[in-house]
Amino acid sequence: MRRPRCERCQRPQEHCLCPLIPNLASRTRVLLLQHPSETSHALNTARLAALGLVNAELRIGEVFEDLEQLLATPGYRPVLLFPGDEAQVLSAYDEADDRPLLLVVPDGTWRKARKLLYLNPLLESLPRVTLGQVARSRYRLRKAPEAGALSTIEAVVEALNALEQPASFAELLRPFEALIEGQIKAMGTETFQRNHGEP
Repeated sequence: MRRPRCERCQRPQEHCLCPLIPNLASRTRVLLLQHPSETSHALNTARLAALGLVNAELRIGEVFEDLEQLLATPGYRPVLLFPGDEAQVLSAYDEADDRPLLLVVPDGTWRKARKLLYLNPLLESLPRVTLGQVARSRYRLRKAPEAGALSTIEAVVEALNALEQPASFAELLRPFEALIEGQIKAMGTETFQRNHGEP
């Protein structure tokens, strides 16, 4: 029998993260496009990001039929948060930026994220943005494919911190960190060290 789950954060009731989820306003609009394989993952960080930001939306799928409409949200300039040779490093808005960004964030493994781009050519056509120097990921339960790789929620926080400085969106990471600690506690320190500890 499945344990009862919180409808909002989708965690088991006894591990509900809702008390830790903030309600942060941002000038930037965040559109999270989640590959369906991520929805049932215990560490669903895109959902936490969407719940913690007032100006954010989470969509789940592989092909987004209404993508053109979503990208045409009045008052915003759509960009894709994804590395690439042409990607511009995000920096703070200046006074000339009359329209804030609609930050489109694919959520999935690198392979699944690339598939989302392939299946939705409109995404490929967007200007790309990327993060500058980033702190090391706190996502200690997934092996990063390369240095500088972050979980979705960490990438969103870094992007918003860069764009909207001096504002800080670090509070968004509170439920994420509690989630990681809970998973480590559940597996036991020994198992964690064996599978995820430093080499």
